Amino acid sequence: MNKNTFTMIDENNNEITYDVLFTFESDETKKNYIVYTDQSKDEAGNIQVFASIYDPEDPNSKLEAIETEKEWKVIETILSTLQEEVKKKQEESNEQ
Repeated sequence: MNKNTFTMIDENNNEITYDVLFTFESDETKKNYIVYTDQSKDEAGNIQVFASIYDPEDPNSKLEAIETEKEWKVIETILSTLQEEVKKKQEESNEQ
């Protein structure tokens, strides 16, 4: 398995390759998360991003659903922060 991508089989038996955006461990929940995309877009034209719980010690780790609002808030906060950093870097490079 390439460290930056992984493949899963969907409910229609299609193989889908996902790009790993980032992984992190939450001090708050004591769980490890993986945030990833298949580069598909939603109705608004935004790239869809997914997140799951995983075990970084297990190369065959099953992705588990995130079920609590608290966990989603942690992930949303990190995504928002990263998005702001990307925007800031783009603005700085446009100014040069």
